[in-house]
Amino acid sequence: MSDLIVSALTPTVTSGPGLRTYGVAAALARHHPVELAYVVWGAEQAAPDYAELANVTLRPLRSSRGPGRAFEFAGARRRGVPRDLARGVTPELATVARAAPADVRLIADGPVVAAGLLRTARRRDVVYLAHNLESGGFRLESERAGLERFERDVLRTFSESWMPTRADQRGAAALAGEAIGTRYVPNVVDVTRVEPVKRAGTGRLLFVADLTWSPNADALEFLAREVLPAVWERRPGVTLRAVGRGAPDVPRDARIEVPGFVVDLRSEYACADIALVPLLRGGGSPLKFVEGLSYGLPVVASGHAARLLEDGVAGRDFLAADGAAEFAAAIEAMLADAARAAAIGTAGRELATRSYSVDALATLLSGEKL
Repeated sequence: MSDLIVSALTPTVTSGPGLRTYGVAAALARHHPVELAYVVWGAEQAAPDYAELANVTLRPLRSSRGPGRAFEFAGARRRGVPRDLARGVTPELATVARAAPADVRLIADGPVVAAGLLRTARRRDVVYLAHNLESGGFRLESERAGLERFERDVLRTFSESWMPTRADQRGAAALAGEAIGTRYVPNVVDVTRVEPVKRAGTGRLLFVADLTWSPNADALEFLAREVLPAVWERRPGVTLRAVGRGAPDVPRDARIEVPGFVVDLRSEYACADIALVPLLRGGGSPLKFVEGLSYGLPVVASGHAARLLEDGVAGRDFLAADGAAEFAAAIEAMLADAARAAAIGTAGRELATRSYSVDALATLLSGEKL
């Protein structure tokens, strides 16, 4: 038995989708060989982290241009694929899937690949590796209706859909019917490769996120405009460092740093006292939440983010807060009580190891249907 994961993006570990793909590939590789065939897009080179995974091989595919690509786009649109997803469909996706031997399990990584492999999934078993319940995030009714039709077709056609949260499983069943096959496959971090840190005692707060994603940009604005002013009333020396791609416009205050993407994340965590997850919207289990827990820092999360981390217990593994005043109070509590902050950091690391690590996912998948 072996797995072939087909992806529409160069595999990296600098974004949520990239980290999800890496975690699933690493967990599956604990059991049998995994090949990751990907269209070179978004980055020229795969993350070097893949070279350290035993049992995983990479196969880059060059996306074609011209009539063939236009034909695939037109075909995807005729099958009801939303325009934004159809743009990513290339002939190479279906070609590599058709060439896979019958004893190789095919896994379509994300909605673009699912769109490209819909016809294949009608002829043979294909797993859909979902990154979210995609239709749950749209607000415009016209967009939602088209995406719901497409997603319903995918969920009913693919042999199994791997969902990142149990809430997404329930949403998938509500959308496509209880008869569909779903499996809980959470987002994970390779916790064994993360050396925990201790609180630096600097009064620095850390927010790590892809700031080009609008929910993260909104979360940073929530911190800057509503939470931090309340914190500064009691602790004017507290600073915030928001690390990640993108540079959204935030109130200009010397105590807020937005350096952009950084290579050495461990140093960022080692210089901080608290990791923040202030998401107010968005789906899936937030990987940067799990990453913060794995470093052993106390995490203060929004109530929305806390509900997405379904195995965690607020007050034991992290603090959860709704609204700016409550969020500011939770930060103050972690800064004021070093012993409690250390205990929550330790419990959070244990949660990450127990429920959201590559090893935990490998155990979860050990009973998979092969």
